[in-house]
Amino acid sequence: MCAYCVTEPGAGSDVAGIRTRAERKGDEYVINGQKMWITNGGKANWYFLLARTDPDHRAPASKAFTGFIVEADSPGIQIGRKELNMGQRCSDTRGIIFEDVRVPKENVLIAEGAGFKIAMGAFDKTRPPVAAGAVGLARRALDEATRYALERKTFGKPIVEHQAVAFLLAEMAMKVELARLGYQRAAWEVDAGRRNTFYASIAKAFAGDVANQVATDAVQIFGGNGFNTEYPVEKLMRDAKIYQIYEGTAQIQRVIIAREHLGRYKA
Repeated sequence: MCAYCVTEPGAGSDVAGIRTRAERKGDEYVINGQKMWITNGGKANWYFLLARTDPDHRAPASKAFTGFIVEADSPGIQIGRKELNMGQRCSDTRGIIFEDVRVPKENVLIAEGAGFKIAMGAFDKTRPPVAAGAVGLARRALDEATRYALERKTFGKPIVEHQAVAFLLAEMAMKVELARLGYQRAAWEVDAGRRNTFYASIAKAFAGDVANQVATDAVQIFGGNGFNTEYPVEKLMRDAKIYQIYEGTAQIQRVIIAREHLGRYKA
């Protein structure tokens, strides 16, 4: 199993702000730094690690960083405690410290200085499946809310027969299906051999927002019961939030979408 070690305590969306250093010494690199919020951090047997290899902080990101394969049992690696997060608590999320960790030069991916391009390119492949996960959560929330609305009665009839509730379910269904089409388009672009940056960011941003909106609406349909841990939708609402944060925040996706969209007109 692999873990993706890019994020740091002081560098999340600003990948260029990474401070972990890798210094070439003979046929090895010596790595020092700290990574944070690493999924599978305590389970992985190897890491993809992004580190700065150019000590000049004026160097462009496209040349300053290098990607490494690092064995998780390498001397000098300290794995932190499993974090107790707001949601998705089955995820093994940890901080990892690298202290004088020696990595052979053969573990450099592509070449020194190519790390930033590798990391950004990986997002184009990983954002569509993350969007698919968000759609799955939204669909679960819709299913739970629909079943509850069919059973729960107010004013002598199931609440689904109240137009306000029925229309809310209709809006939820529309969002789920549109978000599904979004990640499928992004994945299709990859299958077709085309660069999918634009579609990957649209899929991730939209599906993340939809997961939060639909989970929130599901809690609303459950009413007071939705606010209680005895019912499933409060967990879905907590689990949904991270889809607007990891794999690039909702705001970063909009930066990318705007750049890609405008680039079509400026070309």
